[in-house]
Amino acid sequence: MSTPDALRECPDCGLFQAVPALAPATVARCPRCDAVLRRARRDPFGAPMALAVTGLVLFAVAVSEPFLDLTLGGFGQATLLSSGPVQLRQSGLWEVALVVFATTMAAPLARLGAIAWVLAGLRMRDPLPGLHVAFRWVERLKPWSMIEVFLLGVFVAYTRLAALATVHVGAAMYALGGLMLVMAAADVALDPEAVWEALDARGLGAGAGQAGPMAEIGCDCCGLVSRGQLDCPRCGATLRRRKPDSLNRTWALLAAAVVLYVPANLLPVMTVISLGRGEPDTILSGVEKLAQSGLWPLATLVFFASITVPLLKMVGLATMLIATHRGSAARLRERTLLYRIVDSVGRWSMIDVFVVSILTAIVRLGLLASVTPGPGVIAFCSVVILTMLAAMSFDPRLMWDAAERGEKV
Repeated sequence: MSTPDALRECPDCGLFQAVPALAPATVARCPRCDAVLRRARRDPFGAPMALAVTGLVLFAVAVSEPFLDLTLGGFGQATLLSSGPVQLRQSGLWEVALVVFATTMAAPLARLGAIAWVLAGLRMRDPLPGLHVAFRWVERLKPWSMIEVFLLGVFVAYTRLAALATVHVGAAMYALGGLMLVMAAADVALDPEAVWEALDARGLGAGAGQAGPMAEIGCDCCGLVSRGQLDCPRCGATLRRRKPDSLNRTWALLAAAVVLYVPANLLPVMTVISLGRGEPDTILSGVEKLAQSGLWPLATLVFFASITVPLLKMVGLATMLIATHRGSAARLRERTLLYRIVDSVGRWSMIDVFVVSILTAIVRLGLLASVTPGPGVIAFCSVVILTMLAAMSFDPRLMWDAAERGEKV
């Protein structure tokens, strides 16, 4: 079935426009900045629900079975998905442990559960209330669900471990691989706008909100354009013409990330001890060891994700902030594309944090071999989180607003 006509505000440039009815498997894009306004899916309810349930089953296997087994000198050590956060907390790095737990376990589980819960609720004759609240978390948790980044970290850790001892891949590794594919397929199959429309049709939205300004405002959460409301009548989110204090918040988060970027690269992220000998490793020295082992493609990937991407994110955010303050109208489409790239690639810098988590969890063989996390991993993890938050706090529509006014802000 075709989608209904709808008035939408472009999330990237702020242009209000009528999105016409779309046939299945078609896309509507903003004519000004080329942002995707909607992707109509062929089966927006059945396929995502089946994939979400499959993902929950795979997740149960992934958390209950070992994903790597290490054997050295007749001694063995198996590790679970939860072992990394547990060992990091026992090493005194509870902040990093919390981030690893949230991104590899809590966020993926909550997101899959929310998708399955909402889509199953739409099939019930008398669904439970609060489905709109649960679905609001589906998009909010997406950038923090990092199964695919964790798997790449496992691959990097495997190459480091293979030079140290005998490593066996457990059942959880295959479950994690399947989970990654299932979650990617669920994202492709899901049409959030179709779900919100179905919630509206069933009367399962938030209902009328409090009276507010009469200007048209597009909801940042569900995309509904409302007038005269303080809260979105569909999803209940607070309606805001632009993200509050966006420029100042982004500058503050960016400044903190710049300050921490130096110790993140200079301080050791971990110390590997083998047969009583070892030395601290920084991020760069870890890249060098991968290169010395002949793993040039992997060394290049880790260097790009862990060193280049955070730096480029900070430079890109600073460029957009300065251009917005100056009211520049130059290359607005290119700067908007830069924002999309900065917003999407930052999560991949978590590779090194996951590598430290995995190695700390599995290499615990006393005098034979051990891995101890270092202070650099706290600084590096903070840089990744701060740059992600900075990208989220920046409102790209302000670039277009400032250019239209032609004045400095």
